[in-house]
Amino acid sequence: MSINFSQILEGWRNNLFPKEDMKAHIEALHAERIAICEGCEFISSKRKSHRPDLHCTKCGCTLAAKTKCLSCSCPLNKWLAVVGTQEDDEAIKKDING
Repeated sequence: MSINFSQILEGWRNNLFPKEDMKAHIEALHAERIAICEGCEFISSKRKSHRPDLHCTKCGCTLAAKTKCLSCSCPLNKWLAVVGTQEDDEAIKKDING
């Protein structure tokens, strides 16, 4: 398993300090993704784990951040990235804001 630090940073940034014009989109995406995760057998709430956070036991990511990362996808392909990189934020904003 390789660690993509830029995606981790993006997920935490979107979780803690989302851009004002992206908040609604990020929250909607999070709600959709977390609903999928809650039905997955690899969510930590369905397995024994010593970690206090809700996380994926397949990839190890904290779901509060992973599900808000626009360039992240589920390691099991249950949900996909909506952009390729952080630089693609501008293209998404144009689509959302018109």
